[in-house]
Amino acid sequence: MDKHSIETIELEMAVLFRRLTSITTFKKIGNLDRAAYLLLHHIASREGTAGIKAISDEFQLDISTVSRQAASLESKGYITRIPDPVDGRAYSLQITETGQASLEENRQVRQEMIEQLLKGWSEEEGHSFGELLQKFNATFLEEG
Repeated sequence: MDKHSIETIELEMAVLFRRLTSITTFKKIGNLDRAAYLLLHHIASREGTAGIKAISDEFQLDISTVSRQAASLESKGYITRIPDPVDGRAYSLQITETGQASLEENRQVRQEMIEQLLKGWSEEEGHSFGELLQKFNATFLEEG
């Protein structure tokens, strides 16, 4: 890839991250912050349960960071801990009905926001953008 493309991508990713941070910080999107939203989404997409280690590997975070985020969600009633029958120290996280409802509400708000931002785009542009973002994010797992 040429240097100009790399420079453009680097700058546009920085701008995108700054804008997304600004939107989620100052224009409250739903009742979940980004970390909580992603954690609930991950648990829900794993048939409602996921282990701390698997989550930390997926998001390339320390287990202690995921544990703190999980504790916050647990205190709000969005998830529960399911003890591992073999290893008493280990547990899985399970999304609750309250957590699922909050996730769905937040997903809808976020998708409506994205739809508004992309209202001038063609179906093809939206499809291509989604595929490219998915491909870009997948490279982090390959590199990690």
